[in-house]
Amino acid sequence: MDSVGIWSLLPPLLAIVLAIRTRQVFIALILGIWLGWVILSGGNIFTGTVNTIQALVDVFKDDSNTRTIMFSALVGALIAYIQRSGGVLGFVNRVESWLKHLERNGKSDNRKVIQWLAGITGLTIFVESSISVLTVGSLFRPVFDKLGISREKLAYIADSSSAPACILIPFNAWGAYIMGLLVLQGLDQPINILVNAFPYNFYPLLAIALLAFIISTGKDFGPMKKAEIRTRTSGQLMNEGAQPVVSAEITMMEAKKEVEPRAINMLLPIATMVVMMPLMLLLTGWPLSNPELNLFPRLFASIGHGSGSTSVLYAVITALLTAAIWYRVNGVMKVPELIEVAFKGIGGLIPIALLMLFAFAIGDVCRELGTGNYIAQLSKSWLSPALIPMLIFLASAFIAFATGTSWGTFAIMMAIAIPMSQQLGANLYMAVAAVMGGGVFGDHCSPISDTTILSSMAAATDHIDHVKTQLPYALSMGILSALLYLLAGYAGTVSG
Repeated sequence: MDSVGIWSLLPPLLAIVLAIRTRQVFIALILGIWLGWVILSGGNIFTGTVNTIQALVDVFKDDSNTRTIMFSALVGALIAYIQRSGGVLGFVNRVESWLKHLERNGKSDNRKVIQWLAGITGLTIFVESSISVLTVGSLFRPVFDKLGISREKLAYIADSSSAPACILIPFNAWGAYIMGLLVLQGLDQPINILVNAFPYNFYPLLAIALLAFIISTGKDFGPMKKAEIRTRTSGQLMNEGAQPVVSAEITMMEAKKEVEPRAINMLLPIATMVVMMPLMLLLTGWPLSNPELNLFPRLFASIGHGSGSTSVLYAVITALLTAAIWYRVNGVMKVPELIEVAFKGIGGLIPIALLMLFAFAIGDVCRELGTGNYIAQLSKSWLSPALIPMLIFLASAFIAFATGTSWGTFAIMMAIAIPMSQQLGANLYMAVAAVMGGGVFGDHCSPISDTTILSSMAAATDHIDHVKTQLPYALSMGILSALLYLLAGYAGTVSG
């Protein structure tokens, strides 16, 4: 079906409006899916409901979808492993030992060194945004307090180093999710698309650049400047009357007390996954590459042709097996405990797996309805292709801000942005990057975002104070990103 006209707009609009009004993205997505199939069933509610259930089942008919959903659940087991084994705690102890070495050498007052360490740690642990934020907070909060650095600054560093790194480096759940959405829209070689979209992913790049500038120069502005002056002059880590966010529900799994914490218990599994990802891309893409190419050109071509969903699934499975064998051989955990911890970790990420399921399903129904094609035809007469990336970025940012979830935004906007850019001749890579960057931008500004809340928890600071101090930084880079999309469009970076 090419399009059902204006009716094709109702399912994504319903999902957007409900997500904004109720902040329940799961309910919004499932109702959007249901409405889409009711429309495709000619208004028959019973048939539409049956077709909705079948559509959710049919998501698993696509091997790529199934692999991506499996990866999203299994990465929860990997996170649980490195926490329970004492790997995260060992990493924390190793860094603390290095900090003591700095102290002995008279560098303990170097605020920049500590902030750089926090930022680099957040960027390095790109396997999952939550563990990145929690690790930075738990590791550096005592040191920041000792050196008189505000809790708001710690929350900002944790927040602005986690999601940007996760969205820029595709070897994680974020990358697998995005690649699955791209494949759903009929795009081949999704890893190649992400690589080409990287230079256009303006907001995450600018957010990291601003973080580096702030740390290097110490030139804070807005409420953050006041917070830093307060802490330096009075020693108050938070505003008077601030209420630190503390949660017993959202914490890292406790490390085993009877096991010596070792950084290798975290670094080995993560390194295995990171190494296996490009290796699997190479192996799955090698048969599809041109055999007439020389070795190195063919290697790069093979990576571009590789299966992203296959690669991330095998990468996380290999990392899990490596971790399990390592822990068992070194007496960290026995087999029954390995299984128990794995299931607990998988259970913790079931909501992410369900979100992926609904994301794939709404993408399917939007494609059946022809939503993207209809929007493209509707706007073809007045909308310049050069404007599309900027408008996609702003729309994605608004949805993410209002809903508090970048992943839900990706699910809604990819199904609209990709067909729209293809129909109107806009730069596809820029459109994909605009959805990703806009989702992270809106997420950074949103007080109901899970990563924003986690950052406040990890830094043990007042949540509203974190939002107020981070907002000027996020807004400045968001506005600059929108202008860059506009300038890039008019500078001729549109295709066709």
